[in-house]
Amino acid sequence: MAKVDTSLVAHLPMFAGVKPDDLDEILREARSARYPRNTAIFEQGADAQSFFLLLHGHVRAAKTTPTGEQIVVRYVAPGETFGLAMAIGAAHYPATALAVDDSVVLIWPTSAWPRLVERFPALAANTMQTVGKRLQESHTRILEMSTQQVEQRVAHALLRLANQSGKKLDHGIEIDFPISRQDIAQMTGTTLHTVSRILSGWESQGLVESGRQRIILREPHKIVVLAERSPDSGAA
Repeated sequence: MAKVDTSLVAHLPMFAGVKPDDLDEILREARSARYPRNTAIFEQGADAQSFFLLLHGHVRAAKTTPTGEQIVVRYVAPGETFGLAMAIGAAHYPATALAVDDSVVLIWPTSAWPRLVERFPALAANTMQTVGKRLQESHTRILEMSTQQVEQRVAHALLRLANQSGKKLDHGIEIDFPISRQDIAQMTGTTLHTVSRILSGWESQGLVESGRQRIILREPHKIVVLAERSPDSGAA
């Protein structure tokens, strides 16, 4: 593959504290690949043969339950790593990764992981920090599912996405990748009907603007208020 310009990736969390010469060596172990929109990068349950760094695009990680329900675990933004099964001692991918728009990734073979982390401890530390952060995010979402009303959960989901991948516009913040109401439902443990009702209500109040796989937060501060309201201030 073409050599990756280290200046394009040296600032990423994965490589924090890694020396330039060491970064060159780490990148030599990788290959790049392009995934068109709606293409699976790996499937839930498949052998975890690689781990990934997203350079361009967005990736949705979704898990299918034994009853066939889809749960959106998280969205991956440019500069983030994913497919880190080896870092938690898993032999198989726990979820499916799908490119939600045209995406470019760097791919390392899992077999290189023990050698890389032995030679470059900063890489191991950065990866474990990422895993820990995502575990904390999962705990936060579980707490939300257990204690919050659906409207609060939807508000929190939109705020997280806007914070991660928001594009500032004159009239608000746009979530800068294709996302549907069904995706929001699968993130928040509710139904498409409920999400549609909530977003339609918010649209009538001028809080959001949504179209086909497009959401703009027109009044993000008011969405924050909805997310943080007390549990007994409305119906579940």
